[in-house]
Amino acid sequence: MTPPLGIILAGGQATRMGGGDKGMLRLGNATLLDHVIARLDPQVDGLALNANGDPGRFAHLDLPVVADSVDGFAGPLAGVLAGLDWAAGMGADSIVTVAADTPFFPCDLVPRLQLAGEGMNRPLVLAATPDPKRGLVRHPTFGLWPVALRDDLRMALHDGVRKVVQWSDRHGGRMAEFADEAAFFNVNTPDDLATAEAML
Repeated sequence: MTPPLGIILAGGQATRMGGGDKGMLRLGNATLLDHVIARLDPQVDGLALNANGDPGRFAHLDLPVVADSVDGFAGPLAGVLAGLDWAAGMGADSIVTVAADTPFFPCDLVPRLQLAGEGMNRPLVLAATPDPKRGLVRHPTFGLWPVALRDDLRMALHDGVRKVVQWSDRHGGRMAEFADEAAFFNVNTPDDLATAEAML
């Protein structure tokens, strides 16, 4: 399987952390973004960062920075679309997205997403973990997305669709099951950052 391009979604508003770029927070001797890049880079054929505002603040990462093309804060689907548009310009067929505030995601995330998408004409797969009460719970910022659906996604966003699962279900999206829910632990609050330090 050809590795897809990777997109790190860092366009959130980080309101529970007081605003700013959560990815720049320190975790151990590196930033959250450093941890995410280290995990994703070996799994993909190239990396870009989805973030809004001045891209110069990420210059030290030496990564392309792609901004949302949808006005207002449209959530992760806007970041997915920005990644798909960038990938189309690179001649790629697909992208895998990860969240900038989730430093422990699986080191085999990409191949397992691709495996779950085998046989699909336009593979669309979200990572999922089991929950004793809710069954399989999807992680909407961790997915494999086909470039061929970018115009459909653009129209959906302009029509007001904001929920990842709503759009992915429309296209027969599948799930790739991962056993370790802690792998998708994300840092939303100062307490979460302290928990992440303990996990590290």
